[in-house]
Amino acid sequence: MELLTTRIDLDAIAHNTRLLKDLVGDVRLMAVVKADGYGHGAGRVAQVMAENGADCFGVATLQEAVDLRNEGIAKPILAWIWSPEQDLTEALSLNIQLGIPSVAHAQALVDAAVPARVSVKVDTGLHRSGVDEADWARVFTLLHEAEHLTVTGVFSHLACADEPDNPTNDAQAAALGRAIDLARSLGLDIPVNHLCNSPGTLTRPDLHHEQVRVGLALYGLSPLPDVDPGLRPAMSWIGRITVVKPIEPGESTSYNHTWTAEEPGWLAVVPAGYADGVPRSWQGDLQVGIGGKLYPQVGRVCMDQIVVSLGANEFGVQPGDEAVIFGEGGLSATELAAATGTINYEIICRPTGRTVREYEGGIDL
Repeated sequence: MELLTTRIDLDAIAHNTRLLKDLVGDVRLMAVVKADGYGHGAGRVAQVMAENGADCFGVATLQEAVDLRNEGIAKPILAWIWSPEQDLTEALSLNIQLGIPSVAHAQALVDAAVPARVSVKVDTGLHRSGVDEADWARVFTLLHEAEHLTVTGVFSHLACADEPDNPTNDAQAAALGRAIDLARSLGLDIPVNHLCNSPGTLTRPDLHHEQVRVGLALYGLSPLPDVDPGLRPAMSWIGRITVVKPIEPGESTSYNHTWTAEEPGWLAVVPAGYADGVPRSWQGDLQVGIGGKLYPQVGRVCMDQIVVSLGANEFGVQPGDEAVIFGEGGLSATELAAATGTINYEIICRPTGRTVREYEGGIDL
């Protein structure tokens, strides 16, 4: 029995993939499985996604792309974070497609003289990675003249898609349109272009282009509080209670005695701490689900443990019971994000350290 687990529901992953593919119809669905599938395990979830409607996959780094290919994913994979100084041999030999975010990246691929499929990441207003508009023509011309390179499209990333009415969205859409028109005028075919992330996919069908690039929604979470087409969260983070003990009024718990009992009660110890991804800053904001009831976490978050107040323990919580940090039976990732001042994207990336991943449902691998 593991003391700290993330429980991943592969049937939920399958459901979400089918739902999103139905939503976008003939538009290609790129499933984003960077950061080890947002903490869900890239290899396992990608295989489920591939069988339920994902047309291709997106990752951040070359190593993520190579690992995914080595996990048996045969569909197209695009990686968009890499350095012009990196050795591209293995990635290109595995037919990994590369995003080009700068003139230097384009020049590196031209100089390498190795056949590759590439897509140009253009900066349309996020001002992060991406070819600046002043350099679009130079990059498009470089790539057009390089016979060993096949340019599959251009893409960009919305800065404010989680604010559907923000005018920046339309401004970025217009900029991507300019990039597409310029690329084609300079001789590039660019058949597959994409702009929409999860919130853009859910709220702006007019910006879907030939492909959407979905991450968070595939894992069952909505990036928008009022928009949810029926997604099923796939991850629960669960600790097994190791100790249940009494506490008397005036007694305190954990480091620096920052919490003191006001009446007789019981405490439960859960083996999850900041070394496992529970920040110290969550003190007083986290509620843990035990037996379908929510109990407050109290006192300092330690490196390896947190303490939960059971009150009078009227429901008989005991060692070995499951304590849900987030997920089914506790706060949702979205609720925990709201309580702790962050976003659900970060919450599902939190489980680390000694957390062991377990899978339920899905295909038999």
